[in-house]
Amino acid sequence: MYKLLIATNNKGKVIELQDLLKDTGFELVTPADINLDLDVDEDGTTYAENAAKKAQAFAFASGLISLADDSGLEVDALDGAPGLYSARYHPKPGANDADRRAYMLENLQGKPQPWTAHFHATIAIAVPEQDVHIVEGNCYGEIIPEERGTGGFGYDPIFLFPELNRTMAELEMEEKNRLSHRAKAVMNAIPVLRKIFMERGL
Repeated sequence: MYKLLIATNNKGKVIELQDLLKDTGFELVTPADINLDLDVDEDGTTYAENAAKKAQAFAFASGLISLADDSGLEVDALDGAPGLYSARYHPKPGANDADRRAYMLENLQGKPQPWTAHFHATIAIAVPEQDVHIVEGNCYGEIIPEERGTGGFGYDPIFLFPELNRTMAELEMEEKNRLSHRAKAVMNAIPVLRKIFMERGL
Protein backbone atom coordinates (compact mmCIF):
# COMPACT_ATOMS: atom_id res chain seq x y z
CA MET A 1 0.00 0.00 0.00
CA TYR A 2 1.21 3.50 -0.86
CA LYS A 3 1.07 5.80 2.19
CA LEU A 4 -0.49 9.19 1.56
CA LEU A 5 -0.84 11.77 4.32
CA ILE A 6 -4.02 13.85 4.24
CA ALA A 7 -2.49 17.13 5.32
CA THR A 8 -5.33 18.81 7.19
CA ASN A 9 -6.72 19.09 10.71
CA ASN A 10 -10.21 19.95 9.40
CA LYS A 11 -12.39 16.95 10.28
CA GLY A 12 -14.90 17.71 7.52
CA LYS A 13 -12.16 17.76 4.88
CA VAL A 14 -10.60 14.57 6.27
CA ILE A 15 -13.92 12.71 5.92
CA GLU A 16 -14.45 13.95 2.35
CA LEU A 17 -10.91 13.23 1.22
CA GLN A 18 -10.94 9.76 2.77
CA ASP A 19 -14.13 8.97 0.88
CA LEU A 20 -12.82 10.44 -2.39
CA LEU A 21 -9.55 8.48 -2.18
CA LYS A 22 -10.87 5.24 -0.68
CA ASP A 23 -10.68 3.11 -3.84
CA THR A 24 -7.33 4.35 -5.13
CA GLY A 25 -5.09 1.75 -3.48
CA PHE A 26 -3.30 4.36 -1.37
CA GLU A 27 -3.02 3.84 2.38
CA LEU A 28 -4.55 7.03 3.72
CA VAL A 29 -2.95 8.44 6.85
CA THR A 30 -4.19 11.41 8.91
CA PRO A 31 -2.08 13.63 11.16
CA ALA A 32 -3.84 12.08 14.17
CA ASP A 33 -2.83 8.58 13.00
CA ILE A 34 0.84 9.49 13.32
CA ASN A 35 0.49 11.86 16.30
CA LEU A 36 1.45 14.84 14.16
CA ASP A 37 0.29 18.12 15.66
CA LEU A 38 1.02 20.78 13.09
CA ASP A 39 -0.72 24.09 12.47
CA VAL A 40 0.32 25.94 9.31
CA ASP A 41 -0.43 29.65 8.84
CA GLU A 42 -2.44 30.15 5.65
CA ASP A 43 -0.90 33.51 4.81
CA GLY A 44 -0.38 33.01 1.08
CA THR A 45 -1.90 35.32 -1.52
CA THR A 46 -3.34 32.49 -3.65
CA TYR A 47 -5.03 29.14 -3.07
CA ALA A 48 -2.00 27.44 -4.61
CA GLU A 49 0.42 29.15 -2.21
CA ASN A 50 -1.62 28.11 0.82
CA ALA A 51 -2.14 24.52 -0.37
CA ALA A 52 1.55 24.13 -1.24
CA LYS A 53 2.67 25.60 2.07
CA LYS A 54 0.50 23.10 3.99
CA ALA A 55 1.49 20.11 1.86
CA GLN A 56 5.21 20.89 2.12
CA ALA A 57 5.09 21.45 5.89
CA PHE A 58 3.32 18.14 6.48
CA ALA A 59 5.61 16.28 4.06
CA PHE A 60 8.70 17.69 5.78
CA ALA A 61 7.39 16.84 9.26
CA SER A 62 6.22 13.32 8.38
CA GLY A 63 8.53 12.18 5.60
CA LEU A 64 5.39 11.09 3.71
CA ILE A 65 3.92 12.19 0.40
CA SER A 66 1.28 14.69 1.53
CA LEU A 67 -1.90 16.06 -0.01
CA ALA A 68 -3.34 19.39 1.11
CA ASP A 69 -6.06 21.59 -0.27
CA ASP A 70 -7.07 25.20 -0.03
CA SER A 71 -10.56 26.07 -1.07
CA GLY A 72 -12.96 28.96 -1.04
CA LEU A 73 -16.36 30.24 -2.05
CA GLU A 74 -16.44 33.10 -4.54
CA VAL A 75 -19.71 35.04 -4.74
CA ASP A 76 -20.16 37.25 -7.80
CA ALA A 77 -22.34 39.85 -6.02
CA LEU A 78 -19.57 40.24 -3.42
CA ASP A 79 -16.90 40.76 -6.11
CA GLY A 80 -15.49 37.27 -5.53
CA ALA A 81 -15.49 37.43 -1.72
CA PRO A 82 -14.92 35.68 0.58
CA GLY A 83 -12.60 33.68 -1.72
CA LEU A 84 -9.23 33.00 -0.16
CA TYR A 85 -10.57 34.16 3.21
CA SER A 86 -13.66 31.91 3.28
CA ALA A 87 -12.60 30.18 6.52
CA ARG A 88 -11.96 33.56 8.18
CA TYR A 89 -14.89 35.52 6.74
CA HIS A 90 -16.16 37.25 9.87
CA PRO A 91 -14.93 40.24 11.86
CA LYS A 92 -15.45 38.42 15.18
CA PRO A 93 -12.51 36.29 16.39
CA GLY A 94 -13.47 32.66 16.93
CA ALA A 95 -16.48 32.81 14.60
CA ASN A 96 -17.89 29.45 13.52
CA ASP A 97 -19.39 28.21 10.23
CA ALA A 98 -22.90 29.38 11.18
CA ASP A 99 -21.56 32.87 12.00
CA ARG A 100 -19.85 33.08 8.61
CA ARG A 101 -22.96 31.97 6.72
CA ALA A 102 -25.08 34.56 8.56
CA TYR A 103 -22.51 37.28 7.89
CA MET A 104 -22.46 36.44 4.18
CA LEU A 105 -26.25 36.59 3.91
CA GLU A 106 -26.22 39.90 5.77
CA ASN A 107 -23.73 41.30 3.23
CA LEU A 108 -25.88 40.05 0.33
CA GLN A 109 -29.04 41.81 1.48
CA GLY A 110 -30.25 44.32 -1.13
CA LYS A 111 -28.17 42.82 -3.92
CA PRO A 112 -30.14 41.43 -6.90
CA GLN A 113 -30.69 37.67 -7.05
CA PRO A 114 -29.76 35.06 -8.10
CA TRP A 115 -26.52 35.32 -6.12
CA THR A 116 -24.34 33.26 -8.45
CA ALA A 117 -21.23 31.73 -6.95
CA HIS A 118 -18.70 28.96 -7.30
CA PHE A 119 -16.60 26.85 -4.99
CA HIS A 120 -12.92 26.53 -5.93
CA ALA A 121 -10.41 23.96 -4.68
CA THR A 122 -6.69 23.79 -5.26
CA ILE A 123 -4.89 20.60 -4.24
CA ALA A 124 -1.14 20.47 -3.64
CA ILE A 125 0.78 17.20 -3.53
CA ALA A 126 4.17 17.47 -1.85
CA VAL A 127 6.90 14.86 -2.12
CA PRO A 128 9.55 15.21 0.62
CA GLU A 129 12.52 17.17 -0.74
CA GLN A 130 10.97 17.40 -4.22
CA ASP A 131 8.63 19.60 -6.23
CA VAL A 132 5.00 20.33 -5.38
CA HIS A 133 2.29 19.37 -7.87
CA ILE A 134 -0.84 21.55 -8.17
CA VAL A 135 -4.30 20.64 -9.52
CA GLU A 136 -7.65 22.45 -9.34
CA GLY A 137 -11.43 21.94 -9.42
CA ASN A 138 -14.55 24.14 -9.48
CA CYS A 139 -18.29 23.73 -9.09
CA TYR A 140 -20.95 26.32 -9.87
CA GLY A 141 -24.25 27.27 -8.28
CA GLU A 142 -25.82 30.09 -6.29
CA ILE A 143 -26.25 31.30 -2.72
CA ILE A 144 -29.75 31.11 -1.25
CA PRO A 145 -31.07 33.16 1.69
CA GLU A 146 -32.08 30.22 3.91
CA GLU A 147 -30.12 27.22 5.13
CA ARG A 148 -31.12 23.79 3.87
CA GLY A 149 -29.70 20.38 4.73
CA THR A 150 -27.59 18.98 7.54
CA GLY A 151 -24.67 17.42 5.66
CA GLY A 152 -21.28 18.86 4.82
CA PHE A 153 -19.74 21.88 6.53
CA GLY A 154 -18.84 25.50 5.89
CA TYR A 155 -21.12 27.20 3.37
CA ASP A 156 -22.72 23.96 2.12
CA PRO A 157 -26.21 24.68 3.55
CA ILE A 158 -26.60 27.90 1.52
CA PHE A 159 -24.91 26.77 -1.72
CA LEU A 160 -27.58 25.59 -4.17
CA PHE A 161 -27.21 23.49 -7.32
CA PRO A 162 -30.11 25.06 -9.30
CA GLU A 163 -30.41 22.10 -11.68
CA LEU A 164 -30.93 19.75 -8.70
CA ASN A 165 -32.83 22.23 -6.49
CA ARG A 166 -30.69 20.97 -3.63
CA THR A 167 -27.95 22.53 -1.57
CA MET A 168 -24.54 20.99 -1.09
CA ALA A 169 -25.67 20.09 2.45
CA GLU A 170 -28.67 18.15 1.07
CA LEU A 171 -26.55 15.84 -1.06
CA GLU A 172 -25.60 12.32 -0.06
CA MET A 173 -21.84 11.89 0.37
CA GLU A 174 -21.69 9.88 -2.87
CA GLU A 175 -23.35 12.70 -4.82
CA LYS A 176 -21.27 15.42 -3.20
CA ASN A 177 -18.13 13.48 -3.98
CA ARG A 178 -19.07 13.49 -7.64
CA LEU A 179 -20.13 17.13 -7.98
CA SER A 180 -18.05 19.16 -5.54
CA HIS A 181 -15.05 21.33 -6.27
CA ARG A 182 -12.92 19.13 -4.02
CA ALA A 183 -14.12 15.99 -5.82
CA LYS A 184 -13.11 17.45 -9.18
CA ALA A 185 -9.71 18.51 -7.85
CA VAL A 186 -9.12 15.02 -6.38
CA MET A 187 -10.04 13.40 -9.70
CA ASN A 188 -7.32 15.53 -11.29
CA ALA A 189 -4.91 14.63 -8.48
CA ILE A 190 -5.24 10.84 -8.69
CA PRO A 191 -3.25 10.35 -11.93
CA VAL A 192 -0.56 12.69 -10.58
CA LEU A 193 -0.33 10.61 -7.39
CA ARG A 194 -0.12 7.36 -9.34
CA LYS A 195 2.73 8.77 -11.43
CA ILE A 196 4.59 9.98 -8.32
CA PHE A 197 4.34 6.62 -6.59
CA MET A 198 5.31 4.76 -9.77
CA GLU A 199 8.38 6.95 -10.28
CA ARG A 200 9.47 6.34 -6.69
CA GLY A 201 9.02 2.59 -7.11
CA LEU A 202 6.50 2.47 -4.27
